[in-house]
Amino acid sequence: MPDFPLLRKTAAGPFETVTEALGARSGRREPSLSFEFFPPRNQEEAADQLWRSFDALMEVNPDFVSVTYGAGGSNRETSLAVVERMAKDIMTIGHLTCVGGSRASTAETISRFEDAGVHSILALRGDAPRDNPDALLTGELKSALELVHLVRQTSNLEVGVAAFPEVHPESPHMEHDSMVLEMKQSAGATYAMTQLFFTVEAYTDLVASAKVAGATLPIIPGLMPVGNAAKVVRMAEMSGAAIPVDLMKKLENAGTEAEARVIGMDYSIKLARDLVDAGAPGLHIFSMNLSKAALEVARGAGLCQ
Repeated sequence: MPDFPLLRKTAAGPFETVTEALGARSGRREPSLSFEFFPPRNQEEAADQLWRSFDALMEVNPDFVSVTYGAGGSNRETSLAVVERMAKDIMTIGHLTCVGGSRASTAETISRFEDAGVHSILALRGDAPRDNPDALLTGELKSALELVHLVRQTSNLEVGVAAFPEVHPESPHMEHDSMVLEMKQSAGATYAMTQLFFTVEAYTDLVASAKVAGATLPIIPGLMPVGNAAKVVRMAEMSGAAIPVDLMKKLENAGTEAEARVIGMDYSIKLARDLVDAGAPGLHIFSMNLSKAALEVARGAGLCQ
């Protein structure tokens, strides 16, 4: 990819909320930059990889980071520990799922996030854990909307929510998704982050539909670098995200993994730049606890040196 002038000149933080970060960047006509991490499994090597990547990504002055949360709170303690450590260095969003949970236990987790130094939560319904497939039916909290209400009722935390560029798998159409997004905004959500997707049109269609429904909160695109083509294809299949036919053909025809990586990363960088050009308030890059591809996308899009 060719070199481009930087869109972000300097670090603008530190920030306490996503709204503050987006506002500061918007005032400077700059997109925000942020990264997502996931709690490592109980392996020393995985933990070392996470913290090496975190340190490397902090060197480019992101505005905030987020940490995922397992189905049914399956990795709650690990997630809280990672959040607490990261929050000492940067504004950290704690993901929180509610499926299968009680109001009391979820409120207790919200309080623990606050104690860990979190100022913003991404409120998600989540999926039922494998050992409790009926959690969607039996838990007290059954939707992200209910979780948004609970966070606002029990804390002073900022609340973000998920958005779905290619329609939620349980939704009949995008208009329904947009109506739900407006309801979450009315309940107190102040920003949204998208699931992974692979075309700028998926994002712009989502934003346009949301506005028609009255959802005017900023929608931050979540971007998955295609650094490991096989892994990204599997994740796309699991999430229901459509990979463009032309990209799939190029990846399938690549002679080596290295060639496939070049194809995938060139595509990811172009998508990142197209999203910024389309008016995205920033990019939230799914790091997969690896810094190399995340940094390539951030640099290729002109968001860091």
